[in-house]
Amino acid sequence: MFRNAREVMEYIRENDVKMVDFKMIDMSGAFRHVTIPAVSFSEDTLVDGVGFDASNYGYAVVEKSDMVFIPDVTTAMIDPFCAQKTLSMSGDVMIIDHPDNRPLPQYPRNVIKAAVEYMKNTGIADKMIILPEFEFYLFHEAGWSVGNDAQESHVDFEQAYWNSSTQGAGNVVPFQKNYHIARPYDTTYDCRSEMVLRMEEAGIPVKYHHPEVSASGQFEIEPKLGEVVKMADASMMIKYIIKNTAQQYGMSATFMPKPVYGEAGSGMHVHMLLMKGDEPVFSDDSGYAHLSETAHFFMGGLLKHIAALCAITNPSTNSFKRLVPGFEAPVTIGYATSNRSAVIRIPAYAKRPELRRFELRNPDAACNPYFAYAAILMAGLDGVKNRIDPHANGWGPYDVNLYTLPEEEKAKLKGLPRSLDEALDALEADHAFLTEGGVFPEELIASHIRAKREECAALSRYPTPAEFDRYYNI
Repeated sequence: MFRNAREVMEYIRENDVKMVDFKMIDMSGAFRHVTIPAVSFSEDTLVDGVGFDASNYGYAVVEKSDMVFIPDVTTAMIDPFCAQKTLSMSGDVMIIDHPDNRPLPQYPRNVIKAAVEYMKNTGIADKMIILPEFEFYLFHEAGWSVGNDAQESHVDFEQAYWNSSTQGAGNVVPFQKNYHIARPYDTTYDCRSEMVLRMEEAGIPVKYHHPEVSASGQFEIEPKLGEVVKMADASMMIKYIIKNTAQQYGMSATFMPKPVYGEAGSGMHVHMLLMKGDEPVFSDDSGYAHLSETAHFFMGGLLKHIAALCAITNPSTNSFKRLVPGFEAPVTIGYATSNRSAVIRIPAYAKRPELRRFELRNPDAACNPYFAYAAILMAGLDGVKNRIDPHANGWGPYDVNLYTLPEEEKAKLKGLPRSLDEALDALEADHAFLTEGGVFPEELIASHIRAKREECAALSRYPTPAEFDRYYNI
C-alpha cells in the first residue's frame, strides 16, 4: 500500500486515520498486536520500532526477551473490524543490539525471508509462487468443557442434516452433499462474499469461494497465486478476515482440521511453482505431466522429508484425525496427476507453462504459515540439490485411486505419520535440510518439538466421550 513513512503519514492526515495497529505473530502462528495513536506514527517508527517482551510470544528466554517490532509499510491496510479508523500493518522482529538491531532468527517472517534468500543463493530459482486453499467450518453454535467432572464438545450449523426434525427436511443439506450447493441451502453466501470483498480490499486477490463437501458447515476460499512471503502475510490476514466476518454474522469460524466426526476435514492444500527471472522452472512438455526434472526433484525432496514436514505443516493432535482414508485426505506418500489420495497432486487443468505446478495436500491451517511455507521450500530445494527422483524411490506416479486398491497392494504403500508424536519423532531425526543456510535455527526446531511434546502429553491424559462410550461398561 505504501513505500515509505512519509506516504503513510500523508494517508493518515488525508483519511482521518485514528490508530495504527501493529500485528505480530507468535510461535503458534496466531496474531498478537499493539496499537499507537496515528498522530504518533513517524519516520522514527520505522527505525526505532515498538519494544515488547518476546518471551510471552514463545521466542526468547526471559533473560533475553526484549525485542523490537519494525513495521513493514508495504503490508498496510485499513482494518475493517475496528470502530475507530485503524491502519494495520505487519512487520519484522529485531534483537536489540549495538550499533544496529539484527533480525530475530526465530521470528516467523524472518524465517520465510531467510528461506527465500537461501533459494536465491542456490541458483535454482529466485521466486517461489504459492496458492494455499483455505477450508474452514462455520458454526452457529460451538462450545466445549474440559474439567474434572466433564469433558464434552458440541457444534451446530443450522443447515446441517441432523437438524432436519427442527428445520424441516427441505431446509437442510444432506450428509456430505454440500459441495457447491446453491441457494436456498447455501445460507452463508453473503457472509463469504463479504469475506472475499474484504480480502480484495486488503490487497489479497481471490480466485473464488464455495461450499465444501461437509454438510455440517464446511466452506472454502481460495486466493490467487502469489509470492511466498506476501502469501504468508496474506494467509494470516485471510484467517483474520474469515474469523472476524463470521463473528459479525453471528457465527464462529474454525480452521480446526477435524471438528466433526465422520465428516470431511479441513486442509490447506498448497500449490507451488518456482520462477527464475521470467522463466517457469517447473515446466517441461517432455516430462511427466509436463513437469520438468527440477520439479520432480523438488517433489522428491518433499516426499523424502514428508514425515518431518508433518510436524510443522500439521502441528496439532487433531490434524491426524483428518489424515485418514475415506475423506479425500491424503494418506499415501506419493505423487500423481489429478489424484486426491496421494500427498502430492498435479492438477491437470494447469496447462500454461507459467502455471504448471503441483499441490502438497497434507498441510492444514492450524500451522504457522511462515514456518510451513519455509519448511516446504527447504524440503523441495533439498530434493533438487540432491537430485531425489520420486519415481526411482518408488513414490509414484500413482494414477489410480489408492483408496480402492486391494489390501495386499495397500500394504506396500508408505503412509503419513498417524499421530503428531510420530511426526515429531520424524522431525527430531530428520531436520538437517531445515537448518541449511541457517534458515531454521536449531533452537527453534528444538523449542517447537519440546512445546508440541508437552501438548501431546497433556492432551493424552484426558478421557474423551468416545472412550466413555467404548469402555464405561467393561
